[in-house]
Amino acid sequence: MAISGYFTCTAVAAAIAFAPAAATAKVIDQSEAGFTVAHTVQVAATPADVWKMLRMPQNWWSKEHSWSGDAANFWLDSQAGGCFCEKLPDGGSGVGSVQHARILFAKPGQMLRLSGAFGPLQGEALNATLTIQIKETPTGSALRFDYVVGGYMRFKVAEIAPAVDKVIGEQLRGLAGALGGALPPTRDEKTDEGAGKPTADAPDAQEEPGLDAAVADLVKEEPKTEPE
Repeated sequence: MAISGYFTCTAVAAAIAFAPAAATAKVIDQSEAGFTVAHTVQVAATPADVWKMLRMPQNWWSKEHSWSGDAANFWLDSQAGGCFCEKLPDGGSGVGSVQHARILFAKPGQMLRLSGAFGPLQGEALNATLTIQIKETPTGSALRFDYVVGGYMRFKVAEIAPAVDKVIGEQLRGLAGALGGALPPTRDEKTDEGAGKPTADAPDAQEEPGLDAAVADLVKEEPKTEPE
């Protein structure tokens, strides 16, 4: 996406309007103070392979949500204090750069946490944290993205939250695709999905079809805020 198109909520919404929904995704909380979105998926890759791919955003973060229009310009330094950044090629006045986020927490094969307001949110007075969790499963890994946004912004939460939800989901789909694709739901999970919505008393893990036990654990777990 060109720089000029990355400044408006409308442009972001247009870019993702026809993107397919992730296997499990939702705005899980919102208020006037901010919002939280969460996405989960399973892949047939080991946690070590997931971590390796996470460190190469040029292979999975969408170029449609870049400032240069080219994913090859992304890089990520996966150490605390490191940068998820993007190079802006020389347009005649020198090479530029953008910090999308900085690394707060890095535990290889388990969790990567970044602080950064993406896209048009960058121009607002916001704090935003993306927590990426990885959990080993019998068939590979379960992944969860949680993006928590709070502070003052000139967008209406009810309008921007669903757009951001879809953009974050697009990045998780990109990561899953780079790792060989998301695993399909099991037969039992498809049966549960066809049975209709669960009751309000059902646990969150049952509200989202396409999850095995490991993903359900991630759904129920709050992202850790303190080192182990």
